[in-house]
Amino acid sequence: MALLKDKLSRTRKIFNDKIKEAFKSPKKREDILNDLMESLLLTDFGIAASEKIISNLKEKSKKTDSFPAVKQLLADEINGIFSKFSSKLNTNPSGTVVMFVGTNGGGKTTSLAKTAYHFKKKGEKVLMVAADTFRAAAQEQLSEWGKKLNIPVIKSSYGSDPAAVTYDAIQSFKAKQYQILLIDTAGRLHTNINLMSELEKIKKIIAREIQGAPHEVLLVLDASIGQNALHQAKEFSKFSGLTGIFLSKLDGTAKGGSVISIVDELDLPIKLIGIGENEKDMLEFSPQEFTQALLS
Repeated sequence: MALLKDKLSRTRKIFNDKIKEAFKSPKKREDILNDLMESLLLTDFGIAASEKIISNLKEKSKKTDSFPAVKQLLADEINGIFSKFSSKLNTNPSGTVVMFVGTNGGGKTTSLAKTAYHFKKKGEKVLMVAADTFRAAAQEQLSEWGKKLNIPVIKSSYGSDPAAVTYDAIQSFKAKQYQILLIDTAGRLHTNINLMSELEKIKKIIAREIQGAPHEVLLVLDASIGQNALHQAKEFSKFSGLTGIFLSKLDGTAKGGSVISIVDELDLPIKLIGIGENEKDMLEFSPQEFTQALLS
């Protein structure tokens, strides 16, 4: 909790300073809520989510105008948005398959490596797959993570068929009885093949070879780009298999409020959050802890 609070310090400072300022002056409740709306927008909650929250607060705060009471009502609203979904990762005792999707530069490969470390620390036997064959740097980066974490990586030559690489990895996964299979995918293709079609192809291979898989398809979004992350997410929502979000680069951003609009508009849960560059810098998402860290 203390760690998350520290990572959200910039967002929290902007947010809380604005709220306190509103309550210090002798303003009417309506004006206070308008100032609160401004603080939501400054921390990248987004227009739609901010308007929804303020609309609900106008109704619920009629009987009070005290700072602590309104702040608690705000916390309840944020928790309500997050709590529509379970943030728990879907796993399978007989073997779990997780696909990572998202644009290049969003922290996808590093997020996968952090997840690999997370499972290895729990004693799971992990296999990583470099299925982004259209970007040599992605394969090299995952290979380096594999060496650092002492976790095997399945890869192929530059430009290979990503679905074929995934198929080979699945055969190794089953033959050697791995427990966790983590698949890195392309964020952009340098061919005429549509990216979403390529992702669907990989997903179909996984589903054909392992019943009930993939168990998670995590969309990796860069928290530091705020509402632009939401625009990216809407593009990837065209891919039918998304199950949740890995929010990367949350540390040091003043745009932590974008988490709210992403969940609210996409109807997807945040599952994991990245809070640094080290393999240990990842947390399982907790709605209550995130809300408390944001508002405390």
